[in-house]
Amino acid sequence: MYLGKVIGTVVSTVKVPSLTGSKFLIVEKINQDLTAKKQTAVCVDTVGAGDGETVIVVGGSSARMAGGDKTLPVDAAIVGIVDTVEVSQC
Repeated sequence: MYLGKVIGTVVSTVKVPSLTGSKFLIVEKINQDLTAKKQTAVCVDTVGAGDGETVIVVGGSSARMAGGDKTLPVDAAIVGIVDTVEVSQC
């Protein structure tokens, strides 16, 4: 699980039938201080995220289950839209 910022969309008219109707977003991984890591991933959006929003992304089997179907060929899924981030300074 990691934090990311939505920086774009991907449109795919030809894909496996089980992904028909899915929304794909480009997410840039971010650090806890919300600075960019310069790494991106294409994620299936399960929560209705939009451009510029900070999101929570899961990968692997968690990503497949996020959409409600364990057989989906998905490696990364957006499962939350972040309202705030607070990091303790110890």
